[in-house]
Amino acid sequence: MAKPEIEFTATSSVEFSPCIPPVDGLSEAILARDDENGAVTRILKFAPGTDTSPAGVLTHDFWEEIFIIEGSVTDQRLNRTFSAGDWAVRPPGMEHGPWVSEHGAKMFEVRYFQNRE
Repeated sequence: MAKPEIEFTATSSVEFSPCIPPVDGLSEAILARDDENGAVTRILKFAPGTDTSPAGVLTHDFWEEIFIIEGSVTDQRLNRTFSAGDWAVRPPGMEHGPWVSEHGAKMFEVRYFQNRE
C-alpha cells in the first residue's frame, strides 16, 4: 500500500520507538510508510549523549533526505558538526556516520527508492 493520505497532524501524536537495528539513545517516529517499496517519512531523535559508533559507517540502497530540526550531531568520520537548519541528500551507497550527539537532536527524514528504468 502506498503512503497514506494524512491531513496536517501534530507530530506529538506520533510516538517514538527504538530504531531497528537498535542503537542506545536513537529513536524514531514514523510519520508515513509505504510497506510495498520501503519509502519512509520519519522524525529521528538522538537523546543527549547518543553515539552510533557501534553501528559503524552506514550505507544503504535508498535515497535519504534529512533536515536537522533542532540540536546537533557530529559525524565522527568527517570530524564535522551539523546543526539545526543543516540538511543532506544521500544517494544509495553514500557512506555516512557514525554520529555522536552531545546535547541531542531531532531530524526530519525522507527515505525513498528511485526507479532506474
